[in-house]
Amino acid sequence: MLENKIIRIANGQGFWGDSPQAPLDLVADGNIDYLTMDYLAEVTMSIMQKQKNKNPSLGYAKDFIDFLEKSLIDINQKKIKIVTNAGGVNPEECRKKILKLAKKLGIDIKVGIIIGDDIYKDIDKFIEKGTSFNNLDSLQPISNIKDDICSANVYIDSFNISEALSQGADIVLAGRASDPGLVLGPCIYEFNWSKNDYDLIACGTVAGHIIECGAQCSGGNYSKWYEVNDLSNIGYPIIEMQKDGNFIVTKNKNSGGLVNRFTVSEQILYELGDPKNYISPDVIVDFTSIKLYDLGNNQVKVEGIKGKKPTNTFKVSINYHRGYKAVGQITVSGPSAIKKANMITEIIWDRLSRKGLEYSKKNSEFIGFNSCHRGIDKEELDPSEIVLKISVMDSDKNKVNEFGKEIAPLITNGPPGVTGFSGGRPKAQEVIAYWPSLIDKKYIKTEVTIF
Repeated sequence: MLENKIIRIANGQGFWGDSPQAPLDLVADGNIDYLTMDYLAEVTMSIMQKQKNKNPSLGYAKDFIDFLEKSLIDINQKKIKIVTNAGGVNPEECRKKILKLAKKLGIDIKVGIIIGDDIYKDIDKFIEKGTSFNNLDSLQPISNIKDDICSANVYIDSFNISEALSQGADIVLAGRASDPGLVLGPCIYEFNWSKNDYDLIACGTVAGHIIECGAQCSGGNYSKWYEVNDLSNIGYPIIEMQKDGNFIVTKNKNSGGLVNRFTVSEQILYELGDPKNYISPDVIVDFTSIKLYDLGNNQVKVEGIKGKKPTNTFKVSINYHRGYKAVGQITVSGPSAIKKANMITEIIWDRLSRKGLEYSKKNSEFIGFNSCHRGIDKEELDPSEIVLKISVMDSDKNKVNEFGKEIAPLITNGPPGVTGFSGGRPKAQEVIAYWPSLIDKKYIKTEVTIF
């Protein structure tokens, strides 16, 4: 009975580096139909592209393979389907690793991959067709950074995921699908939602938005953190979706954490621009239409969501090389820790200036005093100790490395009470900057293949 059907969709990863235990727990006792795993942030794509450039067999989230090594047998037995963007910039290679593992374990599975989001090598072609790639925030032209681009990926729509599932995929492997799309895709497939069902597509999008950051909606990063039980065993979120688009947000019963109207509300506000016009590849959602009902027992019902026709463009996530940075830290103890830290900062800048070294950006902050609340809180304290964090940024890598040589000497040739320099001399690190843009949907051709 499709009308009474409910599917349980969990999210076991909110980013690359999230808890490795969370998806294992969801597979073990989450009683779920789908497990989504979101590995990609804006800067993650550039990291993966650099890995792929160095080694053509890399460029995906290797943590996903580690997870499957521990769980694929259980996943297969329970017939849980997985939807993930772990493919990064190399879903083909990730697919090979999955099938190799499945063969080793004696498991017959189908892996669907979605390609077409990676336009890194096609920027010039699209510019020739009339795409400006102007920066969405600053409106600056792409010509300012074009030669320094290191990755470019389109946030593709969720119907690709639905298509892969309809072709029998047990694991759907995407690149830069939208974060909510990992949840929306299974909803489209299971309930036969069409592209013009804007309210329903909006419901699936909001469901995906609520759980896309993992435990951030189930008690993690919650303003009333002191009310959350057993954070060390925090449960990751589960959506119980109905055909009509209404759904319940919950979590594993055998876990810590908290799901209530407030934890869900805080996540709804996460990365939210215009609340009446939340733009995704599939729909524009009116977040002011959302109605939340706290059912108790870690259950929140969500309904009333309205959507409208999507735009004619996809968002493009472009990353580019923006020079180098170096960051140094030393602990400064009292008495007069702040005065000492200010003196140390002045000494470092003066010694670099005497060498004729100036930087495009430089910064100092006192952790434990003003690193989080500078300009907001009154700086009247005289702490017994602080950590001086000092940094520079410049296009000249050699200049940045020279900065790193001026930190350690302060232990013996500056004011007393300096310690904690155990991380070694700061070295230049590449800075990757983000360039958001748009491209007309007619130019993007995606492809779904099942193996």
